Amino acid sequence: MSDEITIDRIKRMFTEAGKQIRQEHENLSHLDSIGGDGDHGTAMLLAFEKLDEAVQMNDAKAMNVWLKDAGWNVLAVGGGASTALLGTFIAGMGDCGMGDECNCKGLAASFEAGLRALAKQTKARPGDKTMMDALVPAIEAFAAGAAVGSTAAQSMDEAAQAASAGAESTKQMIARYGRAKFLGDKTLGSPDAGATSIALVFRGFSIGLR
Repeated sequence: MSDEITIDRIKRMFTEAGKQIRQEHENLSHLDSIGGDGDHGTAMLLAFEKLDEAVQMNDAKAMNVWLKDAGWNVLAVGGGASTALLGTFIAGMGDCGMGDECNCKGLAASFEAGLRALAKQTKARPGDKTMMDALVPAIEAFAAGAAVGSTAAQSMDEAAQAASAGAESTKQMIARYGRAKFLGDKTLGSPDAGATSIALVFRGFSIGLR
């Protein structure tokens, strides 16, 4: 397969990510119930329903336009901070100029644009027991792979592994945001639901690019 990343491959990434979320949404809500409202899995399901609708649209759009529209669709869901942050990230990916296709470095630049947009909306950073603990290392790993000439599939495999490790690391962190921050040491021992979601998303992205 060519390493060109087309709109169809981007859509496959989100389709596979949605499959991962649907398979694990009950566990995501369970994790969220430890320090939050217990609705994270449901919120992510709603977000990926909107993304699935965007995937099914057959109107021709440049990738950056599709990403912006898809992100705004997620933002329209409501459902709390998780969907707002996910939507902001996806829409932010569209801030990077992309036409009908891009290469691995182009997708890395798009991820980094999404992260910049997200950083404007939240003060959370790695170490705070949030989605950032999986998202930041995933994007850094993908960018590192792109920089040394790895294929998009190889780079995404590395990103998925980094996201998984990042989510796992949140077990040893104390939550600093959301309702969980009031629980202090009681949040130790369980992974963050948001970080776990991001790990699932990047696992799906990896499958979608194979």
